[in-house]
Amino acid sequence: MPFPASKIPRRRAHTRRIEIQGFLRDDDLLDLDARLTDLKDVDYPLSSGVRKLGDPVHDLFVRVTLDRAFTIVDVEACADWVPYPDACGRITPAYRQLIGLNLVRGFRRTVSEMFGGVRGCSHLTELLMSLPTAAIQTFATFVTEHGTSPEKPFQLDQCHALETTTPTVRRYYPRWYRGGEPG
Repeated sequence: MPFPASKIPRRRAHTRRIEIQGFLRDDDLLDLDARLTDLKDVDYPLSSGVRKLGDPVHDLFVRVTLDRAFTIVDVEACADWVPYPDACGRITPAYRQLIGLNLVRGFRRTVSEMFGGVRGCSHLTELLMSLPTAAIQTFATFVTEHGTSPEKPFQLDQCHALETTTPTVRRYYPRWYRGGEPG
């Protein structure tokens, strides 16, 4: 566990789970299956009725299908457990508007503009925000990190540790090291 034990006694009240699985399809496309689940550790009164301990408040799913250029070619969204069963799930077909967007070029900003506030489900929209890095990690499964490709590895200059001016790049990617001081 990354945190030390709490010095103050406490009880867990809420759990949010986000799980994303990446699949390489036989047609060379990639599926990202994402799920967001909210659980309470007590019976939880909602305007629509009480959620019993163990029953999710939210259990939402999104499947995004991508090509190798990270372009979205299909989207499915569904809401199995929601606080307002006759209302929440009605927005899920709207997420098909994501088809044609690129998952790694301006995706988060565009999703916020398209589905922010009353234009979408805040929980589905939040779930989508995790997809770009999950897609990169899934595609990375099939990329040789230290290959002889003339192209700069995609992960360089994407985070502070892999800025091309850092000692990390000098050590692990010397060909791409640019010296100087990290930005």
